[in-house]
Amino acid sequence: MARYTGPKTKIARKFGEPIYGPDKNYEKRNYPPGQHGAAKRRKKVSEYGLQLQEKQKAKYTYGILERQFRNIFLKASKKKGITGEILLQLIESRLDNLVYRFGIAPTRAAARQLVNHRHITVNGKVVDIPSYMAKVGDIIAVRERSKSLEVITNSVEGHTNRFPWLEWDSASLSGKFMSYPNREDIPETINEQLIVELYSK
Repeated sequence: MARYTGPKTKIARKFGEPIYGPDKNYEKRNYPPGQHGAAKRRKKVSEYGLQLQEKQKAKYTYGILERQFRNIFLKASKKKGITGEILLQLIESRLDNLVYRFGIAPTRAAARQLVNHRHITVNGKVVDIPSYMAKVGDIIAVRERSKSLEVITNSVEGHTNRFPWLEWDSASLSGKFMSYPNREDIPETINEQLIVELYSK
């Protein structure tokens, strides 16, 4: 499966919530996509179906492919603690997600593009791998020559840091990854336990 680049609203309608953020089109048609839309009677979803749907929702939300997602799960399953919570913590520590959380980019897709185009540094060195896993204490910043980019200036303007595990310095356009987030501090409505059950079969 290649990375999804189609209509965001269609995916949001599929999962019944605006997983990509505020969406006016979703608000107008917040029922499943398809010819019959709201009138279509849905069959009862099986336990496996619910687990698969939750995994797909997480993948679409964070923009991660299947192989990457499975590798992160395997890494999480080897660590001590609650596997589902560790899974989300590892995903949250990806560079593209941190660029988005810091407000450097308006969406995760835009954050991924900024990283790919070498506009982001980690501890002073340019990193162009969106899936790069940051470590606690890492400093993520906008490259000096990229600070005037319109997409970045528009995104950080008026941005306030609302995540306790991150520390943002608007003057230098840099942020520090302070710690892995607690589950209650991650705003995504993902039932990670269903994902753990799916991969544990």
